[in-house]
Amino acid sequence: MSVKIMIDSASDMTKQEAEENDLAFLPLKTAFGDTVYYDGVDLTHEKFYELLASSKQLPVTSQITPFQYTEAYKDALAKNEEILVIAMSSKLSGTYQSAVMAAKEMGKKICIVDSENATVGEQILIKYAIRLRDEGMHAEEIAAQLESAKKKIVLLATVDTLEYLVKGGRLSRAAGAAGTMLKIKPILGLENGVIVTLGKAHGTKQSCSHLNQLIAEKGGIDYQMPIQLAYSGNDDSQLQAYIDSDQTLWRNRIKEIPICTVGSTIGTHAGPGAIVMAFFSHQK
Repeated sequence: MSVKIMIDSASDMTKQEAEENDLAFLPLKTAFGDTVYYDGVDLTHEKFYELLASSKQLPVTSQITPFQYTEAYKDALAKNEEILVIAMSSKLSGTYQSAVMAAKEMGKKICIVDSENATVGEQILIKYAIRLRDEGMHAEEIAAQLESAKKKIVLLATVDTLEYLVKGGRLSRAAGAAGTMLKIKPILGLENGVIVTLGKAHGTKQSCSHLNQLIAEKGGIDYQMPIQLAYSGNDDSQLQAYIDSDQTLWRNRIKEIPICTVGSTIGTHAGPGAIVMAFFSHQK
C-alpha cells in the first residue's frame, strides 16, 4: 500500500514540486480586499509580491478548511493509499485542527503531524518524509520519525523592513518607526511552534554575521539532512549577500544550495527582502 503525503502551501513548496514528488497539495487562501486567491494555485509567489506592493491594505490569509481535507482524504482512500498529513504549526494557523477534524469525520486511520513550523522549516520536514516514504516506510512509521526529527529543526530569519510587521499588528508603530530609523533588523526564529525574536542587528552585514553565530549556537547544520534557504519578494540580492558572507558554510558541503521563495502565508507579515533558512541541528 502506497503512502500519500499531504502538504499545505504554507510550506512554500510549489504545487509543481508537490506533483513531481507525488504529494497532495492543499492551498491556504489569501484575500486582497474582496478578491480571494488560492496560494500557489492562482497566486504565484511573484504575483503575490506585485499585489502586495500595490495594495494599500495588508492581505488576509485563511486556513485550509476541514472540507478541503475531507475531499483529499476521500481521493486517497479511494485509491487504497495510506495517508500522512504534514501541517504548518498549530500555533500559527488552524490548518492542523482542520486536518484533525476531517480525519475524525472520516473515521479512518489517518496520520497527522503538526510540523511546529512554517515556510522552509515545514518544507525540510516534508522532504525528510519523502525520503522515508521512498525507502519503503509506512505512514505510521514515517509519522513517528517526523515527531522525533522535528525537534531538531532550526528556522532562522531576518526581515528587511518592519513595515509589514507593523501593519499586521506584530510590532507597534512606535517600535517600528524607531527600528527603521536605527536600521534595526530583527532576527526571528520558530521555537515550539511560535515565532520568537532571537536578536537584533544593525544593517545587512551585522544581520548576516548574527545568523551565522546563531547557526553555531543551535548546534550547527546536519548536512546529511534536508536544508533549505529562501527569500521573500522578487529580488534575491539580500539572500545572495548572506550566502557570500560566509562560503565556508556551503563550500564542499552540499553540491547546490537549495533556494526557494517565501509565499503569501509568511510573506504577508515579513514583506519583501526577508532571508529565511532551515536546517536540522546536530544538537537537541
